[in-house]
Amino acid sequence: MKKVLFVLMLAVSVSVFASSKVGNLAIGDKTVLSEAKMDDVSGVKISLADVKQENGLLVLFSSNTCPFVLQWEDRYNEVKAWADKNNVGMVVLNSNHTKRDGDDSFDAMKKHAKEKGYNFYYALDDHSVIANAFGGQTTPHAFLFNTKMELVYKGAIDDSYKSAKEVKQPYLKDAITSIASGRKIAVAETKPVGCSIKRKVD
Repeated sequence: MKKVLFVLMLAVSVSVFASSKVGNLAIGDKTVLSEAKMDDVSGVKISLADVKQENGLLVLFSSNTCPFVLQWEDRYNEVKAWADKNNVGMVVLNSNHTKRDGDDSFDAMKKHAKEKGYNFYYALDDHSVIANAFGGQTTPHAFLFNTKMELVYKGAIDDSYKSAKEVKQPYLKDAITSIASGRKIAVAETKPVGCSIKRKVD
């Protein structure tokens, strides 16, 4: 009986996943929904197009309480400074729709951003619209677009969520440097590491 129940549950989960409207931007694809307005913790409404700078745009999916985010987010401001130096815009999105009444409410986002000293846009991806369109998988999960708004890197921030001192491959910073200087990105895709996005799917 337990085996039958397990098979049925597996079938349902596969069915739900197969029917969910979750995209999967591939390297080279153009960004989507770039004009969609989102509420930022600063009180303004912004879009991806608003945030883009001369050399491109970094979109980072994140959250308030994921252990992986808590390990990595001390490096967020450093990434923002690196993006600024290379004329790349940066926005961090919270797409955790099913936790919107709890840990990832908009009020909780405001409080978290203030406590952590965020110096970048931290916006509400309502109903997980952007995460679903991009195929964002985890918090964190980085998507870097060039000046033409073509996806040139997606994946992890670097190779060590536990400690900045242990980083040997700063994937995201290297990719930002490459697009700013017109060079080909050496590592265009890495496996995202983090908590699953608690998304809304239809």
